[in-house]
Amino acid sequence: MRKFLASLLEVLEIAVIAVVAVFIVRTYLVQPFLVDGTSMYPTFSNGDYVLTDELTYRIRPPERGEVIVFHDVSDQSTYLIKRIIGLPGERIVIKNDTVTIYNAAHPKGFALDETYLPAGTITAGNEDITLSSSSYFVMGDNRAVSYDSRSWGPLPSKDIVGMVRFRLWPPTALSFFGTPDYQMLGNATSS
Repeated sequence: MRKFLASLLEVLEIAVIAVVAVFIVRTYLVQPFLVDGTSMYPTFSNGDYVLTDELTYRIRPPERGEVIVFHDVSDQSTYLIKRIIGLPGERIVIKNDTVTIYNAAHPKGFALDETYLPAGTITAGNEDITLSSSSYFVMGDNRAVSYDSRSWGPLPSKDIVGMVRFRLWPPTALSFFGTPDYQMLGNATSS
């Protein structure tokens, strides 16, 4: 009987350690998400299973071009996935199918060269917004159907969950995601 109790206690100890480890990893390090919808197509498709890094943004702020998961500003229980276009303090102008960024380093503005978008992608909208020191401008890669900052405004930094790092599903599309290298297309001609 003593051996049985010792074995049972050992199994319970392992189970508690496993539950605590999973809790810590999912709460502070990595969280899985299932992509629902086509707002990030072709980068992500409906049904893709992705892992989100929750640790990086505790060390450094988000960067332009990173794909993030965040709480929907109108429903905190819903998660959305989009790409960061504008950073805190920047002015974002969308006009004539061009996204132009104005900031301290580029006061005359620069147009984003979004080579990750399919050829012929149209960035509809007529926006001119200056972000606060704690908000971001995000858009989906499938600009025609994306519900994003063009619809509901800036994303508060407090709502960001983490950065998408890896696609686990489908197995034929396993991939790691980094930050695109934006090239300046040149200074904007009008503000």
